[in-house]
Amino acid sequence: MKNLFEGHDFKEDLTLDDKTLFLEESLRLFRLQAVQNPIYSDYIRLLSIDVSKITSLEQIPFLPVGFFKIHELKCGNFTAEAIFESSGTTSSVNSKHFVKDIASYLQNATSIFNQFYGPISDFCILALLPSYLERNNSSLVCMVDHFIKQSGHKQSGFFLNDHDNLYSTLSKLEDENQPTVLFGVTFALLDFSEKYKMNLKNTIVLETGGMKGRRKEITREELHLFLNKQLGVNAVHAEYGMTELLSQAYSFGNGLFKMPSNMKVLLRSLDDPFDIWTSDNDRQQTGVINIIDLANKDSICFIATEDLGRFTADGGFEIVGRLDNSDIRGCSLLVV
Repeated sequence: MKNLFEGHDFKEDLTLDDKTLFLEESLRLFRLQAVQNPIYSDYIRLLSIDVSKITSLEQIPFLPVGFFKIHELKCGNFTAEAIFESSGTTSSVNSKHFVKDIASYLQNATSIFNQFYGPISDFCILALLPSYLERNNSSLVCMVDHFIKQSGHKQSGFFLNDHDNLYSTLSKLEDENQPTVLFGVTFALLDFSEKYKMNLKNTIVLETGGMKGRRKEITREELHLFLNKQLGVNAVHAEYGMTELLSQAYSFGNGLFKMPSNMKVLLRSLDDPFDIWTSDNDRQQTGVINIIDLANKDSICFIATEDLGRFTADGGFEIVGRLDNSDIRGCSLLVV
C-alpha cells in the first residue's frame, strides 16, 4: 500500500492523448446537452452562439451555477433517483441537482477516491458530519455512507456529535496501525480537536469545509495549523465538491487541489465572463472558476461557479475567495 501520511506525490500530468480524449468527450457532451437540456439550449440561443463553431474548451459557454437554484437542469425527461440539495439558511433558495442514476454517481465517487488514495477497502472510514446528517439529501453524506459500506471495516461509521466515541475509536485504530480516513465538517473538527489532543500517524484528516455560522470564521491557514497541532497530522487534506458537481477534487495539504481525470478547472476573467483560460496558458492571475465535470452527463457538464481561484504550477488549483455578494456554499473551503 502507498504511504499516504508523509505527503502524496500525485500530479495531474495528462498526456497529449489524454487531453485530446478529454476535449473530444467534452465537445461531444456539449453538443448533446446543447440540444437535450432545454435550459442550456435557451442560454446558448440567447448568447447567439453557433454550436457548430465551438472547437475548444475555452469556447464552450458555461452555465452560471445559480441556475441550479431556479431550474430543473436535465438532459431529456427522466425521473430522478435522487435529488441532491445544497445547504443553506431557512430563508435561502438552495441548489438542486437531479440525479438520474445514483449508482453511477457512487461508482464515479469511488473511482475518484481510488485514483487519489487507493482502494477504499484499505481504510477504516470515519465521518464527523453533523450538519450534513441533519439533512436527508446531501450528496456528501450519500458518498461517505457508500465509502463506509465499501470499506468493510467494523469500526467505520458516522459519529454525529459523539466526540468521546470518536476519540476512543481513533485511539484504538491508531494502536492497531489501521489506515483511516476521517471526513469532517470544519466546525465539528474544530470542536473535536479543542476537546481532544491526539497524535494521529495512521489517519488522514479530510475536511469538507463548512462553518455555516456555527463558529467564528477563520482562515484556511489558521484552521489547518490548529488541526495539525491538535491532531498531530503533517497536513490536513480537503475535498472540493458541491451539490452541482458529481465529481470531487482532493487536496493533500495547503489547500492545493488535484482534479480527477473526468474533471477540469478553467478560469474566467473577473471583468469578462467569456475571457477563459486553462492551466496550459501562461496567465497566472486570479480568476473565477469554471468547471467541466463529465460525470454531469444527465444535467450540465459546464458550470461557471462563484469561487475565485488560481492555477498551481503542477496543473492543480487553489481557492482564494468568493465573488462579492455570492451565497456562502456549505462545501466550499475556508480561504486565506
